[in-house]
Amino acid sequence: MNDLVVSGGRVVDGSGSAAREADVAVADGVICEVGTNLGPARETLDARGKLVTPGFVDIHTHYDGQATWDPLLTPSSWHGVTSLVMGNCGVGFAPVAPGQEDFLIALMEGVEDIPGSALSEGMRWGWESFPEYLDVLEGIPHVLDIGTQIAHGPVRSYVMGERGARNEPATPDDVARMAAIVKEGIRAGALGFSTSRTLLHRAVDGEPVPGTFAAEDELFGIGAVLGELGEGLFELAPAGVMGEDLAAPEKEVAWMRRLSARIRRPVTFALTQHDVDKDQWKRVLELCSEAAREGSVLRPQVASRPGTLLIGHQTFHPFSNKPSYRDIADLPLPERVAKLRDPQLRRRILDEDSIQIDPRIAVIQSIIENGFHKIFPLGEPPDYEPPPEASISARAEREGRDAREVLYDAMLELDGRQLLMLSILGYSDGDLEAVREMLLHEHSAFGLGDGGAHCGAICDASMTTSMISLWTRDRSRGPKLPLEQVVKKMTLDTAELYGLRDRGLLAPGKKADLNVIDYEQLDLELPELVHDLPAGARRLVQRARGYEATVVSGTVTWREGEHTGALPGRLIRGAQGA
Repeated sequence: MNDLVVSGGRVVDGSGSAAREADVAVADGVICEVGTNLGPARETLDARGKLVTPGFVDIHTHYDGQATWDPLLTPSSWHGVTSLVMGNCGVGFAPVAPGQEDFLIALMEGVEDIPGSALSEGMRWGWESFPEYLDVLEGIPHVLDIGTQIAHGPVRSYVMGERGARNEPATPDDVARMAAIVKEGIRAGALGFSTSRTLLHRAVDGEPVPGTFAAEDELFGIGAVLGELGEGLFELAPAGVMGEDLAAPEKEVAWMRRLSARIRRPVTFALTQHDVDKDQWKRVLELCSEAAREGSVLRPQVASRPGTLLIGHQTFHPFSNKPSYRDIADLPLPERVAKLRDPQLRRRILDEDSIQIDPRIAVIQSIIENGFHKIFPLGEPPDYEPPPEASISARAEREGRDAREVLYDAMLELDGRQLLMLSILGYSDGDLEAVREMLLHEHSAFGLGDGGAHCGAICDASMTTSMISLWTRDRSRGPKLPLEQVVKKMTLDTAELYGLRDRGLLAPGKKADLNVIDYEQLDLELPELVHDLPAGARRLVQRARGYEATVVSGTVTWREGEHTGALPGRLIRGAQGA
């Protein structure tokens, strides 16, 4: 008898093939058959009128600390994700020398905006080496499967101490020791090695991530380990992400191309559109295609919607450092909103100068003040492709008002729960055509959701839901994408990139990870700020409607947004066979 049968659904199997009505039978955590009349089962999920897809494989997350205390790994698990990869962008927590824990926490807090108080309070340390870290993770039950990479920042700091943390050049002996640690990590089950090259990634003290300025001999010396072992990939946050150095992307692609050719392993990196040169991404994709013709494997990771900062009373905004706003900032949201509607307080806040603020916040405030044409109310449900005429500046011009006044009023919508998206990346043309072309490119990989990170300003772990709801059903400002292609992009394609050949496809012999989705009802809710991290620390979360069930290794983990209590997830140790 089958353990589980998902019956009568519209199966989109992850291969890119046309959807078809079929049943999916599962036994011992593996798919037995996809077809009709598959026999009895101990449990049946009625999927009539619903989509049935493989579980989503999210390759770009930062749950490295959260995985030690949170078995549910939300918000990712709310959005159909059944396997995830962490340890991205050169930051992580292993190896760690005794007494170095606070440094790695500060590094993660600065780069990924994960509250240091939550990491300090919540993390269960108990390792020094990377293999020991994997052993700890393996002993913690989770609702989904987790894999990780070994990150440059902790490796460099472990080997070089203060010299590594301060980005001093590595000696040949340093490189050899780092390579040996990475080799040990890959053998123990790391899915790859990650580093960061962008100046945007800095620790709390402002110092760039260890390895940001690493010379080619260091990068190639570590990368050679992957080639020697014939497994794992090389992941990085490249230089020039925001267009701060227009020559950087081409220089980065050049060395990545040589590295992939030499070690015969994939290199994957973040790619998006930026305003300084809004067409530069096209050239990068052309270079990736050229590299492929010469045998290199470069896989730029792309998003499903704009890169945004969320503005509102739950996050940050230009009024938060006005003295009169600070006087009421600690009030519960309903009370604060009631006071903010008072015309006299409104006028006072608008007219006041901001008091001295953190330099990092000052940069964001400046971006807001100079970017009203790129700020849009999200709404409920959120709209991630708003037209230019919906921007704060366009509305201000129509109404003959100051843009700051319009923003002030917009933030009070939805009883103060309204959030506005400041479109930083991927929206230079006022639409998502660039994103669509990047998603369609044969060498791109779907990623950049950053689950677990950027807790106070971004909420992009829900990008998997946007991939389906926006791109296959709701888009009105340009061509949609085929449902079958979209599902393949975030299941089979992402799984194969990381060598996870046992999943991402609804076919006999594959791991029984799948989603049952009410396609017509699938939608995102407005993000909200909660204080559910350890030490009461805050984070933005975003739920979805329409996921009828999520299954991991044949076990139902979520039903209609509620956890079943099951924790069948396991640690992924290295590449997995078909």
